[in-house]
Amino acid sequence: MLEHIQAIRYVTPLREGGSLPGIVEADDDGTYVLKLRGAGQGVKVLAAEVIVGEIGRAIGLRVPQLRAVTLDARIAKYEADEEVQDLLTASVGVNLGVDFLPGSFGYDGSRPPSPAEASRVLWLDAFTANVDRTWSNPNLLVWHGQTWAIDHGAALYFHHSWPGRSADPARFASQPYDASKHVLLGIAGDLAPLHDELVGTVSADLIDDVLALVPDEWLEPTGTLPDPEAVRTAYRLSLLARRDNPSAWLPELSARLPQEETR
Repeated sequence: MLEHIQAIRYVTPLREGGSLPGIVEADDDGTYVLKLRGAGQGVKVLAAEVIVGEIGRAIGLRVPQLRAVTLDARIAKYEADEEVQDLLTASVGVNLGVDFLPGSFGYDGSRPPSPAEASRVLWLDAFTANVDRTWSNPNLLVWHGQTWAIDHGAALYFHHSWPGRSADPARFASQPYDASKHVLLGIAGDLAPLHDELVGTVSADLIDDVLALVPDEWLEPTGTLPDPEAVRTAYRLSLLARRDNPSAWLPELSARLPQEETR
């Protein structure tokens, strides 16, 4: 399970994205970007943030530390902005805290990662079907000259249609990935040998460990997935099936466009 901490002060909203995350201070003396359960597509986005972010960390990417942050109703009560107050009220309970990186700036290509690191980012996005990592929404930060991967809530889109055909692991495993607009397309190298390397890292045990980090209350049951463990099993089977079927989704160098054409 993610480490649990308590939000003690809501500092300010971040209005760059549609889900209106905010900066909070917590009882561990840390400052976090708080992703709220009451926003947009709800707790499935929080689950995807943890699953994809922690797989990214396991394969060697820099991902800010993640925490389960309890938000008390009293914090919402004293927020002056009515829109923010409504969102905080709808988010009382356990939310996702992403370690705040002070002084970081959004990726603009001026300080690119190494080809090896870019390849791992592209592999992660293709593996998890992350539709957000384009020049219009890079979801990368540069902090102390290094690239950090953030905002993975748009990945694993199949869970938004549970139950149904999208719950079939074979269906997710066979979905192609369009890398033509990926922000790191022109930097990444050949992904085939990288996939062969990462198969050993992204093992069934690793996936189980990552899924165990997700709080039960973020794993919404359905008619065919009656409890959190059934939901974890559905994620597990889908991720393993996709891992083992790279011919369907692994981007190929021959299919790429020069990076300047993808902006």
